[in-house]
Amino acid sequence: MELFITDLSAYNEGFLSGRWIQLPLTQEELIQVSTEILKEGELVSGTTNHEELFITDYEAEILIGEYDNIARLNELAQTMESFTGEEFLKLRFLAYEGYNERDVINNGLETYEVDIYDYRDNSSFTDSFELLASDFVDEGLFGEIPKSLEWYIDYEAIARDLRMDYSEFEPNVIARVA
Repeated sequence: MELFITDLSAYNEGFLSGRWIQLPLTQEELIQVSTEILKEGELVSGTTNHEELFITDYEAEILIGEYDNIARLNELAQTMESFTGEEFLKLRFLAYEGYNERDVINNGLETYEVDIYDYRDNSSFTDSFELLASDFVDEGLFGEIPKSLEWYIDYEAIARDLRMDYSEFEPNVIARVA
């Protein structure tokens, strides 16, 4: 998680004074960088008593507001640091479905039952839903299908039905909340 932290007083006086920081940081590092940004803002603007910071830009897996608590974001970054690629996909999908990312992280990703099918590395089908349909047939989800009937399976029709329950929230990544 990267944030561009800006001195609010300097900004209100017409000066953009801030810097990019990468979270998580230790408590001491966070205090030090915050103090440095405020001091720099005082120098640039020529005024004193700068006390407030805000976020003017960010790069993160979650939505961030300009007045979010930076210390709390640091705690979230520490939690997210241990996430696997699949856990990030799960978080992005839940956000796509309208869940609040912070609530999801605070509640624990494991409390949400999500089925994710990641086909980013598979180019055997032009339609991800048809690939999902093929996988479901192969897994026996529709029962035992005799070899003599396999050529008659309409994967396109199955894919059309799967679109009712699943969402392709990223190219070739399909999921649903179970």
